[in-house]
Amino acid sequence: MKAVLSKETGGPETLVVEDIDEPTPGKGEVLVKVAACAINFPDTLIIRDMYQFKPPRPFAPGGEISGTIEALGEGVTGFAVGDRVMCGVGNGGLQEKVAVAAARLFKVPEGIDLVKASALLMTYGTTIHGLKDRGDIKEGETVLVLGAAGGVGLSAVELAKAYGCRVVAAVSTEEKGEVAKKHGADEVVIYPRAPFDKDTSKQLANDFKAAVGPDGADIVYDIVGGDYSEPALRAIAWEGRFLVIGFPAGIAKMPLNLTLLKSCDIRGVFWGAFTAREPERNQKNIEELFDLWKAGKIDPLVSETYPIERAHEAIAKLENRGAIGKLVVVME
Repeated sequence: MKAVLSKETGGPETLVVEDIDEPTPGKGEVLVKVAACAINFPDTLIIRDMYQFKPPRPFAPGGEISGTIEALGEGVTGFAVGDRVMCGVGNGGLQEKVAVAAARLFKVPEGIDLVKASALLMTYGTTIHGLKDRGDIKEGETVLVLGAAGGVGLSAVELAKAYGCRVVAAVSTEEKGEVAKKHGADEVVIYPRAPFDKDTSKQLANDFKAAVGPDGADIVYDIVGGDYSEPALRAIAWEGRFLVIGFPAGIAKMPLNLTLLKSCDIRGVFWGAFTAREPERNQKNIEELFDLWKAGKIDPLVSETYPIERAHEAIAKLENRGAIGKLVVVME
């Protein structure tokens, strides 16, 4: 079977497509014939040895898949050959078949496309955990989303609207702003490309304040980090919640005096650890996502698909912050 392999540390250009042996499901595992593998920011890091997990080489990147069960390992119950499923695998998703623990699988309801299903778990799973479990989101609040046109960003726009909030989408281009509006954003702020000098940072803070309104943003959903974080923190509401999701623009250095002046919280959102520590709560969140999807309140945007031979192009595009919505590698 074909697999995209990282055989040396480096960027997307170091990845190769090779034939490898088909895996055999062990005890408690199933063999999934992969239909699609969504590309996420950790894929850009793991091949450079910059992610918190460093699998031994050679390995296939790709942490989020959908597909069909082809075989069951010993002791597996609750699933059958032919079931349509999705799961997070950490890495190894960019290959035609994957052996994965049955406990990590979620059944994909009928009527939901497998390619789109591959784009749900990591982005919307992160965001429902962030907004509900870490952000204590409430109807009528204002949510400022940084990086609002990417996969995680659009999930935050859609879910915040589904929970009855006003959403301000912060993006880097007019095109991305239009996409965010189509997915429910009430206001859009176009920010410049970092690095920022003091005047640019102050101006962006003023732009955020004007967009969120005089009371500030009850929740800041920060997917970007770097120079963008402090201006957003300056626009937060009294007792607001600043949610730390990721750092494609770098790890921010935040002036803690602002947390005192606003009596606000900075809260980390580590969905991967949450799924391991509290699988039952995560299961309920995923079930809620499917209910929202069937109700038409969320709809993952897959903007581009790639064959397995071009998976490196998808990772490169995401790394260069050129992606809108999700990029997905399809196996057929």
